[in-house]
Amino acid sequence: MEHKTFSLADQVFEKIEKDILSGEYKRGDILTESKLSAELGVSRTPIRESLRRLEQEHLIEETNKGIVVIGISDDDLEDIFLVRSKLEGLLCKTVAENRTEEDLKNLKETIDLQEYYVSKKDPDQIKSKDNEFHELIYRISGRRVILNILSPLHKKIQKYRKAAVSNHSRAEASLAEHKAILEAIEKQDAQKAYDLTVKHIQNAYEYTKKAK
Repeated sequence: MEHKTFSLADQVFEKIEKDILSGEYKRGDILTESKLSAELGVSRTPIRESLRRLEQEHLIEETNKGIVVIGISDDDLEDIFLVRSKLEGLLCKTVAENRTEEDLKNLKETIDLQEYYVSKKDPDQIKSKDNEFHELIYRISGRRVILNILSPLHKKIQKYRKAAVSNHSRAEASLAEHKAILEAIEKQDAQKAYDLTVKHIQNAYEYTKKAK
């Protein structure tokens, strides 16, 4: 496994979490310590610790049938997009009010690359640059508390975001929405940046609901 600076339990946790969030382990699947231990080639101790953490993250639950994968429910998905829309809107508003020329340059470069990969219909790179745009907004804003709330939520919906950018029409629409947000940031129109960001994430949610 990667990230050698992580403890073994951290690495095991990240691997199982990734497999749940990517859909490798589906909602309703039963997980056992013995099966996971065999699959990952580690003892049961880091498996047990990882499962406790995953239960705290509400990705699995203990039932009379055993440990069951919950994953992300429809209600979870709705709540995640709702929280993202409001908080990312606030971040974009902050960025519009305080952005520097260097910030604009970095955001524009990311969007230019996103546009290139949209034209090439490369979903992996489109998702990478889409993520990079949002992460730049997070970092530029400097709002650490909001960042700490949003980062894990962003991580939990990667499967759905990849599915969205794999659809060419949605990828093009998302690119256009990013360009509009950047224009509002460039003009330091904070309210418009907020409104466009909220709408962008609402549009992503509406597409995700239809595509599920």
